[in-house]
Amino acid sequence: MSVDMYRRQVTQIRDGIAKAMDQKAKEVQKAADAGKKSLAARSAASKTSTTSTLQNKLREASRYAEEQAKHEREVAKLEKKIADEQKKLGTAQGRLDSEDAKALKKRNEEQKRQQDAQQMQLRTMKSSLTQHEILHRETIARVDRLSALPEQIVVAFFATDPATASDRRLLLDEEVREIQQKIRLSDHRDAVKLESRWALRSGDILQYMNELGPTVVHFSGHGTNQDELVLQDRNGDAAFVSLASLVGTFELFDSVRLVFFNTCHSYNQAAACTQYVDAAIGMNQEIGDTAARVFASQFYSAIGFGKSIPNAFKQAKNALMLEGIPEESTPELHLRSGIEESDLILVKPKD
Repeated sequence: MSVDMYRRQVTQIRDGIAKAMDQKAKEVQKAADAGKKSLAARSAASKTSTTSTLQNKLREASRYAEEQAKHEREVAKLEKKIADEQKKLGTAQGRLDSEDAKALKKRNEEQKRQQDAQQMQLRTMKSSLTQHEILHRETIARVDRLSALPEQIVVAFFATDPATASDRRLLLDEEVREIQQKIRLSDHRDAVKLESRWALRSGDILQYMNELGPTVVHFSGHGTNQDELVLQDRNGDAAFVSLASLVGTFELFDSVRLVFFNTCHSYNQAAACTQYVDAAIGMNQEIGDTAARVFASQFYSAIGFGKSIPNAFKQAKNALMLEGIPEESTPELHLRSGIEESDLILVKPKD
């Protein structure tokens, strides 16, 4: 039964009780009136001296007494009816209260669900607005970073192959040629300037760094398992540069963002350089001439297409696999702590 039906039932019972009580009041009044009349007739009978008058008054008193009794019996019936209806009213009211409580609980639950849904919607909107604001700020920051990039970056290619460093000569000129060719075929060919310097001596490094102001410094040649870079002396023989002295050089030049060691056993040098530069690439063991050329040329090709350093690094490793050269695990990329990939784009995109 619905709440409305229980409410109508309660109303009907109350109306019935009110009607019965009204009837009871009338019957009580009638009984009282009949009682008064019976009493008056008896009083009159006691005062009369005539037999006929006495008999008439006694009959009148008896009739009114019966009428009083009849009304009193009707009052008793009405009282019982009222009592029964009040019990029914109590039961119906209890059911109505229970249904009202259920309905109220349901309304409260629905209201709470609506409030929760509204709160969730507000949180979602707030989160969306916050995320939009974050993306907006990131987009602005990215545009600002890209806008701040130089119109042209310089890649300083430092090549050294002393006669006493190995029993065979490295094909460094082939490496430069392939890198230059890949850069010329890229979208941003004019934004990447390759400057090569040969037969590098330790005393040349600072001179060339000041001269070129490079964004990328590329060492191609030999390295030792003692974390040394092999350059050459005035006689063309091998000269060894320690890790500490080499890394300390990059503390002096803010323009350098990437150091590329295309030399054997250079992973420690690369890792140490990230104290001062955003990224560095080194080799964790010896690397073959062909692998070094393929890796380096594809890396600079990707840079010329506006790719980030990590993306270009992955492309270069993939190029080794595509060529069937099983040395893709030799190169290692090291990044400065806290640097993000979006910060590692070197070439400004075209407008």
